[in-house]
Amino acid sequence: MDDRRLMKGNEAFAEAAIVSGCRYYFGYPITPQNELTEYMSRELPGAGGSFVQAESELAAVSMAYGAAAAGGRVLISSSSPGIALMQEGLSFLCSVDIPLVVLNVSRGGPGVGGIQPGQADYFQATRGGGNGDYHIIVYAPASIQESIDLMGKAYDVAEHYRNPVMLLVDGMLGQMMEPVSMPSRDAYALPEDVSAMKPWAITGHDNRRERNVVKSLRLKPDELEEAVEKRGAKYAAAEQELASYEAVDIESAEVVFVAFGSTSRIVKDAIGLLRADGVRAGMIRPISLWPFPERAFEQVPASAKAVISVELSMGQLIQDVRLAVNGRFPVELIHRTGGMLLTPEEVAARTMDILEVK
Repeated sequence: MDDRRLMKGNEAFAEAAIVSGCRYYFGYPITPQNELTEYMSRELPGAGGSFVQAESELAAVSMAYGAAAAGGRVLISSSSPGIALMQEGLSFLCSVDIPLVVLNVSRGGPGVGGIQPGQADYFQATRGGGNGDYHIIVYAPASIQESIDLMGKAYDVAEHYRNPVMLLVDGMLGQMMEPVSMPSRDAYALPEDVSAMKPWAITGHDNRRERNVVKSLRLKPDELEEAVEKRGAKYAAAEQELASYEAVDIESAEVVFVAFGSTSRIVKDAIGLLRADGVRAGMIRPISLWPFPERAFEQVPASAKAVISVELSMGQLIQDVRLAVNGRFPVELIHRTGGMLLTPEEVAARTMDILEVK
C-alpha cells in the first residue's frame, strides 16, 4: 500500500519539523514561505507546541535563542532578506553553542529583490553575515522528500554539534507539490527530562547542580581565544564527518556539472539531453553546502574537458568548485538570476557552446 500523500513544499517542511520533535516556532511572514507559518500556527499547538508570530525577524531569532537555550527543539524560518536580518542572532547562537534549525526558502535579491526562486544566498548561508569565527551547518535538499528526510537529521546534527543547522531550499521547492512519505508524529518521543539529555540547557537546577550560564561576552582575551579554538576544533570535526554529496554518471564524463537544490533536477534532465547527443555528462550534487564536499571532486575523471557550475546566482557556488578542482580542470559557469529559471535545453545548449570553445 502506497502511504504517500501529495503535499506542498512549505507545508511538508513544517510537518517534517513537527514529526522531528519541533515544539517551538518563531517567525515573521515573508513570501515565498508563508504557507509554513500558516501551517505551524494551525498544527503546532495541537501537537503540544507553541507558535509565535514575532514582530520582526530580529525578534524571532532572539525568541528562538531563548527557547533553544532552555533545551527546546526550535524552528525558525524566513526567506532571503528575512534571513539577512537574523544574521546577528545566528552568530550569537553559534557563540554560545546552542542548537536549532533554520529554514531559508530563498528568493532573488539583493535587498528586497523579488519573490521568485533564487540561489544567491549561498554566500550568506555558507560564509555567514554575522561577526567572528563561526559556521552554520548547511544542507541543500533537491526534493520535498529529501527535505523531510533532512529535517530530522538537521535536528540530530544540531544537537550533536550544539550548533545551528540550516536547510537552504528555494522558492521552487517551497511552492511546488510532490507525493511524499511523512513519518508519524509519534516517531519522535519528547524526552521527559530535558536536563538529562541536554545538561547544558537552562532548565532550573533546584540546588541539585551548579547553575548553567549561557553567555557570549568574554572580556578576557585568553578566555575568548580558548572558546574560539575549542569551537574551531568542533568545526574541523564536522568538516570530516558531515560532508555529503550525490555523484551522477561521472565515470568517463566529458563534462561534470555541479549544482545543488532544485537546479540539480534541471541539470539531470540536461544530462539526458546531452547523452542523447553523444556527450558524456555527469554531475556532482553537494547535499551539504557547509561543510563543502571537496573530496567528491577527486572522482572527476581525466576525460573531463570542463567542470561547470550551474546556479541561480551570478556565481557563488563556483568559488567553492574552483577551490575543490584546484586547477585540474577548466571551471565554467552557467547561470540565471533575478528569479529567472534555467531549462534543461538551455543548460545543454550552453554546455555545447562551452565544449566547442574548449
